[in-house]
Amino acid sequence: MVSPILSREIRTRARIGRLWAAPDFRAGSRASVLVVVLWITAGLTALVLYFAASMGLELRASANRAADVAAGQAIEGAARYVGWALAQFATNGMMTTNSQFVCQALPIGESRVWILGRNPAAAESGLNQLVFNLQDESGKLNLNRANSNALSMLPGMSTELAAAIVDWRSTNGTLELGYSSLGYEAKRSPFETVDELRWVQGITLDHLFGDDRNQNGILDPDERSLTGSLFSTPGLLDTTTVFSREPNFHADGTLLTNANTRAQIQGLLESSFGTGRSREILTRLGFTQGGGPGGGGGGGGAAATPNFPSLLRFYLTSGLSQDDFERIAPELCVTTNTYSYGRVNLNTANATVLTALFVGAGLAQEAAEGAASTLVRYREQNTTSLNSIAWMVAALGRDHPAVTTLAGRDLLTTRSFQYGADLVAVGPLGRGYRRVKFIFDISDGVPKILYRQDLSRLGWALGDRVREEIAQQIDR
Repeated sequence: MVSPILSREIRTRARIGRLWAAPDFRAGSRASVLVVVLWITAGLTALVLYFAASMGLELRASANRAADVAAGQAIEGAARYVGWALAQFATNGMMTTNSQFVCQALPIGESRVWILGRNPAAAESGLNQLVFNLQDESGKLNLNRANSNALSMLPGMSTELAAAIVDWRSTNGTLELGYSSLGYEAKRSPFETVDELRWVQGITLDHLFGDDRNQNGILDPDERSLTGSLFSTPGLLDTTTVFSREPNFHADGTLLTNANTRAQIQGLLESSFGTGRSREILTRLGFTQGGGPGGGGGGGGAAATPNFPSLLRFYLTSGLSQDDFERIAPELCVTTNTYSYGRVNLNTANATVLTALFVGAGLAQEAAEGAASTLVRYREQNTTSLNSIAWMVAALGRDHPAVTTLAGRDLLTTRSFQYGADLVAVGPLGRGYRRVKFIFDISDGVPKILYRQDLSRLGWALGDRVREEIAQQIDR
């Protein structure tokens, strides 16, 4: 018989054995719940991280969109600023300079705007760097006025392409170039924009852009030179225009003095130089009583009326000094027309445009190239002596073929009334980018926008230096 104490011990050990042997279902349930909770927590954490990242990206996208809108508004503000600057400084056809108003990093709100310009002496100086200023449309060949000889001298052009351009604008064009196979016909009327050249058969993007694909005036590292040089070769977009127009009246509406009308020119000369000297100048000009131009003064005859085709011919004939001619030049014209179209500004045209113009006027190519280079160098060295067409004579000499040839055509000017403003805006914190080109006209006295084109699609145009400056400002 087992003692009570032993019996209790046996029962106790048996109970302990059952505890070890039998599973505790309540503990297993608690472990499962813990695992499920951990999985749910991990899932929620992943969702939180996902939505946080998504909101971060959306916040950045919203900031970029806001910066893009800010850049767009900065462009509109800059256009108003340019209009103000033209009204203040581009008076009487005088070309504005980038020292008269801000052309770089112009602050508008939290954005910055650059006015991207051109260096007309880039080829002569060999410089490949950005320039910031307004562009003179009169420094280019007018597509509706230049003849085929002039157009054929532009980079990448040929006589065939030049003829096609003239045929496109001509109301009585005769060339059969197969436009019908392209789904349209030749326009047979003047160009309205330079971009319209793309419709002329044979004209390609290479002709339009040259090697300057983003149209910023320099050869960027990712652009390949067409000529092997270190600077950009411009295309038709940079060398031609349809907007060059010069008024033959003052801002108040009064007409300029017609150099071919005796009464008008006599009044101007007398008020400028006095009666005695005025008579001498009139005689040299050929305004005589009776006889032909420059002849003796036979009494009772009708007054001879010379015909000066250009102010350059008037200057060469008058015997005036350069300084004296500059006193009266802003008052003179040689036509009764309200406007003169297509004149090229001798002060702003590059050597390529001047060469083309001279060849179009009848000068041999070699002589035209030499004259153009000489004129560009002269004006770079004599920036304060470019107030009238007379400086061309000082630079080349009275008997130079370019002078005598151009004297017979009204093709040159030293005044500007249409300006291109290539506005590039960067939004707050270097985000947002817009680029719009405007053409302003001040020929009626008040700046007006004739044309605008969004060029943002051409990509970054401000070069590496400006990009680095923006990055440094953000870091600070």
